Amino acid sequence: MLNKNLLNKNVQNFIKNFDSDISKLAFAGSSFKNITVQELMQQIESRRKIAKKLPTWFKTDNILYPPKLNLEQTSSEITAKYKASLVGANTLADITGGFGVDSFYFSETCNTVHHFETNKALSSFAAHNFKILNKDNIICKAEDGLQAVLNSTYDVIYADPSRRHDSKGKVFFMKDCLPDIPSNISEILNHCNTFLLKTSPMLDISVGLNELHKVAEIHIVAIENEVKELLWLLNKDASNTVAIKTINFTKCETENFNFIWNRPAEATYSLPLKYLFEPNAAILKSGAFNLISEKLQLNKLHQNTHLYTSNSLTDFPGRSFLIEKIVPYTKSDMRLALTFNKANITTRNFPQSVETLRKKWKITDGGDIYLFFVTNIEDRKEMLVCRKI
Repeated sequence: MLNKNLLNKNVQNFIKNFDSDISKLAFAGSSFKNITVQELMQQIESRRKIAKKLPTWFKTDNILYPPKLNLEQTSSEITAKYKASLVGANTLADITGGFGVDSFYFSETCNTVHHFETNKALSSFAAHNFKILNKDNIICKAEDGLQAVLNSTYDVIYADPSRRHDSKGKVFFMKDCLPDIPSNISEILNHCNTFLLKTSPMLDISVGLNELHKVAEIHIVAIENEVKELLWLLNKDASNTVAIKTINFTKCETENFNFIWNRPAEATYSLPLKYLFEPNAAILKSGAFNLISEKLQLNKLHQNTHLYTSNSLTDFPGRSFLIEKIVPYTKSDMRLALTFNKANITTRNFPQSVETLRKKWKITDGGDIYLFFVTNIEDRKEMLVCRKI
């Protein structure tokens, strides 16, 4: 449980400034009255864990942290802000409250937020931190959120089911998560206007659509080209048309590409031209491979090679490259072309792994050269030597 002695100014300074190996503290023990060494280690380790993910919490004095395990599934501030932008309402229930990052940002777009968390200790940590962060429109309730909302009504209900299973370990299918959303989806929709669900980024979209109904939108959220969240927006009035919205947050910009699920599209194909385009991870997750070609008027290299080419440079949601050389993947051609020993390697629809290629051709990682090992439209293997634009 929450130990208020941890808020002592000297203790807080110790926690914030301890930069040694945590194992040293375990042997040294606690030098503070009424505080165990385990409690100190928990605060230091957990605070370190969220340093980049939750800068607001990290920089704020007197924040208290639960064990690291309770922070494992916590949203980042970037993704939590994005979720909050999707819903604005009078009342919202976060039925899987956890550390409270999502509730914190929901409270900026909703008048009242109910933070439900069955773990009483975790609930008390969240309640304390909301007070420190001056969030007085969040009400913490240490109880089963699913049962609570089924006895009430909210404008919006949000859930981020736990992907840890007692016997299966980490899980990805919705039916294996807690709470079990697919079995209760009809009842949930009877108690709200909008239901927002966060699932594992590894969940197949088609599988999710088979488990749920009344899905209006699916948001695929990536940060620095890594898919972090798959968000499902459901409402009672949803039609059979599902909008897919992909977003990739980078240091310099925000990349968006939106479309309608299962909309027919035809790709065009060609051999590599002047420029090469690699879709960001959110688009790759969406599976809109033909639509990218059709909508942006780019040619695919091969039906199963999800890279695009053109003689014209275009604003592209992903990485763009200038193709400097096209090298047939033969021993003689490769030996002549490899006048360098350092490059960034990517494979697409190619029989050998990046690791195998590095070892075989003695190429270390890094530098300004980008190598794409691909299969082209004529089913020939080749290496594209590129420079990033």
